[in-house]
Amino acid sequence: MADSNLELGEFGFAGDDAVVPYAVEALDARGRAVQLGAMVDGILSRHDYPAPVAQLLAEMIVLTVLLGTSLKFDGKFIAQTQTDGPVDLLVVDFTMPSSVRAYARFDAERFEAAVAAGETGPEALLGNGIMALTIDQGEHMQRYQGIVELSGASLEGVAETYFRQSEQIPTTVRLAVARIARRVEGGGFRESWRAGGLIAQFLPEAPERMRMPDLPGGDAPEGAEGAVTEPDDAWTEVQALMATVEPSELADPEVGVERLLFRLFHERGVRVFAPTHVEDDCSCTREKIRGVLSSFSADDLADSVEDGRIAVTCEFCGEAYDFSPDEFGVGTDAEADRGEGR
Repeated sequence: MADSNLELGEFGFAGDDAVVPYAVEALDARGRAVQLGAMVDGILSRHDYPAPVAQLLAEMIVLTVLLGTSLKFDGKFIAQTQTDGPVDLLVVDFTMPSSVRAYARFDAERFEAAVAAGETGPEALLGNGIMALTIDQGEHMQRYQGIVELSGASLEGVAETYFRQSEQIPTTVRLAVARIARRVEGGGFRESWRAGGLIAQFLPEAPERMRMPDLPGGDAPEGAEGAVTEPDDAWTEVQALMATVEPSELADPEVGVERLLFRLFHERGVRVFAPTHVEDDCSCTREKIRGVLSSFSADDLADSVEDGRIAVTCEFCGEAYDFSPDEFGVGTDAEADRGEGR
């Protein structure tokens, strides 16, 4: 964590679970970088997903915090995939300013078949479908949602397409996930998950320098789709530098965000700004779960009664909540009534 008591001219490192904004003015580039440690390890270890599923969800978490921490409002940023692959659902909620929760859903039989066939890459596990990025500023504000097609693309590629399609901002993204072993007191080792990510965007003052070939179905004039534009030298340089980043650098705690940014951009000069810290923090409460159950019909509530109780487990954090049917006006004999067909 960055030291808030630094003297002028001294420099502190943000450390794990802190998103660091940066700027490379000489190349008209801005972005954010992060290394996730305890936060992502807590989420993945709690669910005990198979390694390929955990890696995919970790990439989604990194992407969500990189995008969500750029927004300046009270509310939520939600990233969600819905696809036809073995991993058919990924959800990451980022509640401003720092709370992250996430989970993945997968079909065990289809996943095992994919592993047996050696098809464990993100593209194979996700399959075809969509990624929805939702900005929710509260009940009195309209939601904004951007949707990107998922058709054999990596999450990096999907994010780049989203910005090109909806924001017209040239963007490049790098994501990485690793599992490392560390020696623990008393002997032995403990494995833990780590992840890292880096996003760079081209934001010159002259808007015409940001122009890129339009995507099919975009809003370019008729006949202009895919038109060739001269690449901007500054953005070409940023892309070339980002391509040199090794996955091991992104997640390596010995490298760190600031050292990685210096390695990339020291010849051009890079500035870093105050980090935004993120944490594994589910927003579920007994009151919220009770509110959801209260919206169910009497029949649905009766169907939820088992052994005289209504039990609900949060899909994000695994917290279990137990309610009496009487709280919702459902008799405790509801289960017996169903069993007798009444």
